[in-house]
Amino acid sequence: MTRHDDHTNENRFATVAVGAAETGMHLHRGGTNDVVPPIHLSTTFEWASGEEANEHDYSRESNPTRAALEEQLARLEGGEHGLTFASGMAATSTTMLALVSPGGHIVSSDSIYSGTEKLLTELAAGHFDINVDFVDARDPENIAAAVDSDTDLIWVETPSNPLIRLCDIQAISDIADAHDAQFGVDSTFASPYFQAPLELGADVVIHSTTKYLNGHSDSIGGAVITDDGEAFEQLAFAQQVGLGNMLSPFDCYLVARGTKTLPARMEHHEKNAMAVARFLESHERVDRVHYPGLESHPQHELASEQMSGYSGMLSFEFDGTLIELEAFIEELEVFTPGASLGGVESLVEVPSLMIPDEFSRGEATAEIPETLVRVSVGLEDAEDLCKDLRTALP
Repeated sequence: MTRHDDHTNENRFATVAVGAAETGMHLHRGGTNDVVPPIHLSTTFEWASGEEANEHDYSRESNPTRAALEEQLARLEGGEHGLTFASGMAATSTTMLALVSPGGHIVSSDSIYSGTEKLLTELAAGHFDINVDFVDARDPENIAAAVDSDTDLIWVETPSNPLIRLCDIQAISDIADAHDAQFGVDSTFASPYFQAPLELGADVVIHSTTKYLNGHSDSIGGAVITDDGEAFEQLAFAQQVGLGNMLSPFDCYLVARGTKTLPARMEHHEKNAMAVARFLESHERVDRVHYPGLESHPQHELASEQMSGYSGMLSFEFDGTLIELEAFIEELEVFTPGASLGGVESLVEVPSLMIPDEFSRGEATAEIPETLVRVSVGLEDAEDLCKDLRTALP
């Protein structure tokens, strides 16, 4: 795939990301010719009728700053509709609750973010009586075996958090179509720059905008993009009326600013991640590196086919004890131990040490090695990143 060179819009991806040439951005300048669309903080707008009627009445339902961002994200994903939410989990939960009725059926990949796993097992299954089947979605046949005529939604992350596993989007979309089920893809780890799930057949794409779309670790948010008009209506009602969990105007402004540099940042993230992955793969204290850009990754070929780049997320399995691993983390100076990902700074997370409650997962989901280290490779100098790892590794 050449996602950034062959965009579905008239302009290529980087031009769309900057947004200056996009008609939709001009619509929200309010006649003042701002190069950067202003932040509309008003909760309400003066009512008028007829030709004087305002597009926006009340900011929970519609806000100019949010509308501009939602249009921008839809263009980046090649979709018709976009919605933004107060967090990535808000986007995920709204999607599931809007598209799946109580008593319905979800087939989910077993390699997913721990928060999503808890959402499915404790809220969807526990409170809404939704039947949830977890399968190893690396093999589409496992999806096909679990789907039936009652399935409402197929859900995958690709690449997945934190094991960096991939799912064949096009193959799974064929299965969803055959059973008339909605197909949702969490594409946060890839970003719209490196992966286009809608073009591969997905119905709904989800992002935690907190991560690569914003890119600066200063805004929490989520987004859903779809080209399915009926699904959009259901999602919009849930966002604006049913749950009321939309993204604030100021956070919309921050994400919109972040998307302008998304292409440049993602290229740098990938370059640095490849250097770090190759260094780690050669180190004697590292058992295994999970990065789709490495030929050693079992799904490297799939990554090369359905992604236009390998992004900046990787994980590795440390060869040693938890005590040794904690000492290694404490020795790092350039990498910062911490949750989240996709920002300009490099972060490391050891789920078993830093988020033990989330590390303890149900039997249905994929097992995470105790000494797994998740790495969000930032925009620092690659040589400095490798030096930091070399110095800290025992």
